[in-house]
Amino acid sequence: MIRLSVPLRQALARLSLPLLVALAFGTMLLGKADALLAERARMVLADALTPIWAVLQEPVGAVRDGIREAGTLLAMRGENARLREENARLHRWQAAALALEAENALLRRQLAFVPEAAPAYTTARVVADGGGTYARAVLLAAGPNHAVRKGQVALDERGLAGRVTEVGTRSARVVLATDINSRIPVVLEGSRARAMMVGTNGARPRLQYWPAGTQPQEGDRLVTSAEANAFPAGLPVGVVRWTESGAAEIELFAQLDRLDVLRLFDYGMGGILPPEAVARPEPRAKR
Repeated sequence: MIRLSVPLRQALARLSLPLLVALAFGTMLLGKADALLAERARMVLADALTPIWAVLQEPVGAVRDGIREAGTLLAMRGENARLREENARLHRWQAAALALEAENALLRRQLAFVPEAAPAYTTARVVADGGGTYARAVLLAAGPNHAVRKGQVALDERGLAGRVTEVGTRSARVVLATDINSRIPVVLEGSRARAMMVGTNGARPRLQYWPAGTQPQEGDRLVTSAEANAFPAGLPVGVVRWTESGAAEIELFAQLDRLDVLRLFDYGMGGILPPEAVARPEPRAKR
């Protein structure tokens, strides 16, 4: 490396600016004097710099494309979130529309229907699984001076649970819809075909005795029928589920495995009470 003295470096620094200005003026004069030579020089310089610019342009273009793609992805994310929200809102409206359609169809068939007065009911807490003659029953704490009587209909917050069969001074027993002694007349809400819900001591009762030509379909809703004056019409029961063996079962709306509080409605029905079993059909499992 050539070492220059301090005075020489200072002199070169002072002369660099005038030399560059002079070179610029000389280039301008040369371009005016010989335009062809200046054009050739520019093209030679352009030819030399073109590969360099091409190499530098590739990462710049990639960065620009990446920024554009990122913007597009962000816009798509916002659009997807908006579409998911709109889809969920449409699903809620669809469910509401289907419920209103079923209700309107039912009301059109019952234009002459005169609604009855709201029935009286008593709320009681489930304190234990009932014993006695029924395999599927619960015991309720009714309290003193209660108004519970045999035959009252027991419902939870979702639908039909069972019916009162035994009444004491401070308690009452409700046989559940899944008990093998339970027989409840029901109606298919869509076709209005009548059938019988028969308890099996299992989680789901069986659906039997529907009219020929009106076979229940998977997911058909069931409500109670007023046959035999045992239950009022229209109480929600459950939906039809077909097993692999071809049996029609009912998935109850009421959650009988998690009963805490039941409402006992007095509809004033004087029909047949559930028959008392002679013996328990199967031993109760210990919990």
